[in-house]
Amino acid sequence: MASRADQLASNLSLAKFSQATELKKRLWFTFGTLIVFRFLSFVPLPGVDPTVLAELYKQTQGGILDIFNTFSGGSLQRMSLIALGVMPYITASIVVQLASTLSPQLAAIKKEGESGRKKLNQYTRYGTVGLTAIQGYFIAVGLESFGAQSGLQAVVEPGMLFRLTAVVSLIGGTMFLMWLGEQITSRGIGNGVSLIIMAGIVAQLPVTLSNLFKSGREGSISGLLIMGFLILVLALVAFICFMERAQRRVLIQYPKRQTRQGMMQADRSHLPLKVNTAGVIPPIFASSLLLMPLTISQFAGQTVAGDSKMGDFVLTLNQYLSHGSPVYMALYGLGIAFFCFFYTAVVFNPEETADNLKKNGGFIPGIRPGKNTENYLDYVLTRITVIGAAYLVIICLVPEFLIARAGIPFYLGGTSLLIVVNVTVDTVTQIQSHLLAHQYGDLIKKAKLKGRMR
Repeated sequence: MASRADQLASNLSLAKFSQATELKKRLWFTFGTLIVFRFLSFVPLPGVDPTVLAELYKQTQGGILDIFNTFSGGSLQRMSLIALGVMPYITASIVVQLASTLSPQLAAIKKEGESGRKKLNQYTRYGTVGLTAIQGYFIAVGLESFGAQSGLQAVVEPGMLFRLTAVVSLIGGTMFLMWLGEQITSRGIGNGVSLIIMAGIVAQLPVTLSNLFKSGREGSISGLLIMGFLILVLALVAFICFMERAQRRVLIQYPKRQTRQGMMQADRSHLPLKVNTAGVIPPIFASSLLLMPLTISQFAGQTVAGDSKMGDFVLTLNQYLSHGSPVYMALYGLGIAFFCFFYTAVVFNPEETADNLKKNGGFIPGIRPGKNTENYLDYVLTRITVIGAAYLVIICLVPEFLIARAGIPFYLGGTSLLIVVNVTVDTVTQIQSHLLAHQYGDLIKKAKLKGRMR
């Protein structure tokens, strides 16, 4: 028989939305912060020429700058104060998370509870400042070198003062975005940093679709191909929704306990193991590692001729690692599969889970607690990770193939679809939980009123 909570969740209706004043305040706050984010993406970095920056972006397309520009909502193309977006914060958080599993000292801090979490968050902020400073300095140097090589002056007054100003401005923009994300998480509807990334991707979609339909009108892309691509995108979105909610539920049995009526009752629960435990981290890592050499070669070798060993190496590297090439596609798929297994092993620890089950008296039917439970969880997780890795490879390689063969814009890539769909599903879940809490509050108020009337 379904519980009261299950019945309430099944009967949940968005008609109650108008009565949930707290949820509306949270939504308005989230919309306001995202509008501030979009305004900041048009504030230029001091000391640069926007017209030359447009030419710079055209000459460096196809590198890692495309990924950063997509996630920052076009801020990198305009070289705004938030040109780096929240990518340094994400990188720092991933590094701290990986280090907490490899370092005994950080692992001990992680087990301290709320105080340990605050310490790790502080380390993440320090790492964000360091990464932003390094990336900002290389961006400033790259802007100066671009102006010297092509005869276009991207920087109005090159020098150490411009580099220092650029680094300080980029650090301030990234830290402000990180603060906005934390405010959305605490005062909004949650998933602050993820919502900022999704807002940047979605902001590029109108321009992308406009260019796509413009190409169809001009005849460079056939109408049937555009229609087939849109149908494929819808099918990929449905497939992503299905796979992201797919999970393997491991039955957990607890010993019999005495209830208030004096009866012995055994508790049962499930340990949900997601098919895609790694999320969107594997495609981001794999594409970043692959496109980093290409970006460096584009910055350093734009004017390199093929009459030297270094020039031949640069030209060969650009050829083999270009979008849609067989080598790039193969390395991209292998990188996604590798990081899927690697990050899943970091996020989920079968030994720790088995120890927690043993401490709480839980066990898997037919499996002995302890080492056998650990081996069983590792076996199950490995099998479902194979399916998750294959799913990520398909989602990411199919759009890449279309981008290379049909000239479809990069912004509609598999990584962007994964982020948008994942964040949208999580946001809808958060809204439903707030509505559910509101309905619970109404039930509690009615119960109190009935108690007073008695």
